[in-house]
Amino acid sequence: MRMNYWTCSRFADWLRGTDKPYSLDSKGWTEWTNTAKSKHPIRYWIADDGLRYLQDTIMWIPDQLYHAKYYIVNRWIDQSHALVASPKHIKPGQYRDMDYRILHCLFDELVNFVEIEKAYSNYRWSEEKQKGMRWWQVGRWRTRTWRSAEAGLQYLEWESKLTNVEWLPEEEKNNAELTSQAIAAAEIIALYKWWTEVYHQRPDPHDASGWTEYCERKRQEHGDEGLSFMKESKNPELRALGDAALKKTHEIEQAYDAEDEAMMIRLIKARDSLWT
Repeated sequence: MRMNYWTCSRFADWLRGTDKPYSLDSKGWTEWTNTAKSKHPIRYWIADDGLRYLQDTIMWIPDQLYHAKYYIVNRWIDQSHALVASPKHIKPGQYRDMDYRILHCLFDELVNFVEIEKAYSNYRWSEEKQKGMRWWQVGRWRTRTWRSAEAGLQYLEWESKLTNVEWLPEEEKNNAELTSQAIAAAEIIALYKWWTEVYHQRPDPHDASGWTEYCERKRQEHGDEGLSFMKESKNPELRALGDAALKKTHEIEQAYDAEDEAMMIRLIKARDSLWT
């Protein structure tokens, strides 16, 4: 995919004798094409087919270099063929069971989507914003190495407020509703914040339940007697604390598992919106 096409340039408009619109729906493009062809059929061919063939010929070598770069970046830098966990959560070479990998890989990739792809959308169409950025951060030779949580969330916040007001007749504009894009953006924000602000801040079940306290008191009771730690405590109060803490630990773990599952289901349902 090229960053610019000669058939969409001002020179092409001059050759064609008809300016190409910036955007239209499918019906509009069909009507425009038929009109442009009927007005100047030869000029239309030169501006569209002719310029495309010429650009393909002249840009053949740069295109091949770009394709090679694209493969290298996708294969070893972006790893867009795989779901990869952040090294903060699963260190390279560290073994983790499948249930752990599924959760962390999915949500760490969501973080990449927000902080890299959505962040870049903040800059993609603005030459002013791109000033000061490096050659590998924008444009044709960009790699997914630059990230900004602030820029990604800012773009999503803008998306989350989009309405259908511009498609409504004047008398109905007060009844504008959020678009599907806006609803999806709000859901992505919620999922991102759950992973970055809630999940990793949840108390350890053993600490929250009192199990850690129980284990420490039992160690003090048995001292350095090795496996005697596994013996039942002679202290009724400590035994009661252990039973209650163990039950509470299971309850907290089950609640965490249910929350994790619910959030993964929400993420899967939002997958149709995870593209830029």
